[in-house]
Amino acid sequence: MKGIRGDALKAGVRADIVTAALGDIRFDEKVVRFSRNQPEYKLAIWDYMAFLVDEARIADGRTMMRIEAKTLAAIEKTYGVDRFVLTALWGVESDYGKIEGDFFLPRALASLACSGRRARMFRGELIQALKIAAAGDVKLKDLHGSWAGAFGHTQFMPSTWRRLAVDFDRDGRRDIVNSVADALASSANFLRKSGWRSGLPWGFEVKLPAKYKGPVGRGKKASPATWAKRGVTRADGSALPRSGSYGLLRPAGRNGPAFLVSRNFDALYSYNAAESYALAISHLSDRLKGKGAFTKAWPTNDPGLSRAQRKRLQELLIAQGLYKGEADGRMGPLTAAAIRLAERKAGLKETGRPGARILEVLTGNN
Repeated sequence: MKGIRGDALKAGVRADIVTAALGDIRFDEKVVRFSRNQPEYKLAIWDYMAFLVDEARIADGRTMMRIEAKTLAAIEKTYGVDRFVLTALWGVESDYGKIEGDFFLPRALASLACSGRRARMFRGELIQALKIAAAGDVKLKDLHGSWAGAFGHTQFMPSTWRRLAVDFDRDGRRDIVNSVADALASSANFLRKSGWRSGLPWGFEVKLPAKYKGPVGRGKKASPATWAKRGVTRADGSALPRSGSYGLLRPAGRNGPAFLVSRNFDALYSYNAAESYALAISHLSDRLKGKGAFTKAWPTNDPGLSRAQRKRLQELLIAQGLYKGEADGRMGPLTAAAIRLAERKAGLKETGRPGARILEVLTGNN
């Protein structure tokens, strides 16, 4: 840790900020453990979508859109980014500011910088975070966020903040922690810089011919006319767009829903480099507009659970003496272990996965 303090001072961070942030810093093993368990890369797509795009998040998003209507309209006018997409991104990233993360960034980033995995990158992010505090845009005490160092309503990494954060409320600070306007405008600026095109849809669900053997992948884009020649139609029966360029996305393989996605989907992907993440934001934005669920179901006989259902599952596990944690809807190793015990008792394959099947079993036993 001493080397990190020296690097921060050499980078020009004031000594008082370095001392306040790193004076009694300790290695956080929990941060490193979290870094090896990222849900967008490990969960089945139907589990990931089930808790990110649930009825509560849709309802809360509509409420927040009413509350922040003027701000969203102003940001949309300035940056050309759809207000529904921005609200969906806000909802996915921090549940509309309710869950911004409780890791103290200097400690989290210092731990990652000493863990051996992408150490140089995290060391750089730490120095950028300290520079943010030194500049006075976000107070050091407010630099709490995810294990990886992302912070604020829309979860910017410190280096991203340095490049793209904006002072939309014009109070002299780019404060994405305490200012919804700054946070949403900063994300709109990010998306615009990533190639967002105003008026272009992120994409839409499609139906494919039964024996489709054409190109797959968002990078293999073609015109709507070309997709029509390949037998692709919109799932809702409406006409394909007359212009644009789209790639075919099949996140669950040939038996699941399929989508044609545009460069705007790619812009969302650039925010967190996971197609499941970009699809969650895209679908949530549609649901905020009043559109329905996907036409085609996910290819599973054990669907994922919403946050409310996950909480209910934990309550049932507690009632049966299998789980001693809190019923908060968050799935960690203790919940997974309890689910495996419940599955063993029910004669099911032990997976530790919070799915509809084990919830039904426990509901029947309660």
